[in-house]
Amino acid sequence: MIKIYHNARCKKSRSGLQYLKERTDDIEVVEYLKNPINEDTIHKLLIMLNITPHNLVRTQETLYKSNYKGKNFTDNEWVKIMVESPKLIKRPIVVKGNKAVLGDPDTNLSVFFS
Repeated sequence: MIKIYHNARCKKSRSGLQYLKERTDDIEVVEYLKNPINEDTIHKLLIMLNITPHNLVRTQETLYKSNYKGKNFTDNEWVKIMVESPKLIKRPIVVKGNKAVLGDPDTNLSVFFS
């Protein structure tokens, strides 16, 4: 089973989902704007992605630029910010077993099919 944290309004996320659908039917789609991710899940994803919370933040978002750019937050504060404003989370995030990758570009997802 491959799980994709997906935003249907995002071109990159739709591209990642299409990439997966062309290779497998065993997909669980989590629309994280409709079903928000909790802090524990974000922490687990960060470990699997092997990145810091700030590296999971979409810094090109207007919300980021107007409210967070140039400010210093702890890792836990960034996680709380992403829980409160899931639009700031990079997407798509794709998980299989204990491995996760950011699906931008969607060719990053090839690690699940080699």
